[in-house]
Amino acid sequence: MISPAAKAIMVERFGKDNVLALATAADNVPYVRSVNAYYENGAFYVITCALSGKMRQLAENPTCALAGEWFTAHGMGESMGWFRRPENAPIAAALRCAFAEWIDNGHNNFDDPNCVILKISLTKGTLFSHGTRYDIDFTAEAST
Repeated sequence: MISPAAKAIMVERFGKDNVLALATAADNVPYVRSVNAYYENGAFYVITCALSGKMRQLAENPTCALAGEWFTAHGMGESMGWFRRPENAPIAAALRCAFAEWIDNGHNNFDDPNCVILKISLTKGTLFSHGTRYDIDFTAEAST
């Protein structure tokens, strides 16, 4: 379960643009890369290309890990599909706000259906803040 203190720290620290390390695995080989991510309600969201290596790897093995700013976690990655899908409008709006500094710099082609939102639903994580360690079971939070 996530305590109110840990929940507040997660929102304050990660409820905006963050660069995190995202690890995946394929054929018993680990892969890690930096991604811009935004946290909301027990999940991180990333804008990416459906044809990328990370998405191919997550399609075969959705288990992944994240690390950044005194936080590590495991989760399950899944494509939410095209950024402009009507069902994605609420999270797409949040991503536009969080990534406002760079989202329209030409790196993303939102007309391309391969421009997708990756959702990483967190399972367990460890967060450190001001000398306090928080061991978080995000699955308990999701079921309440």
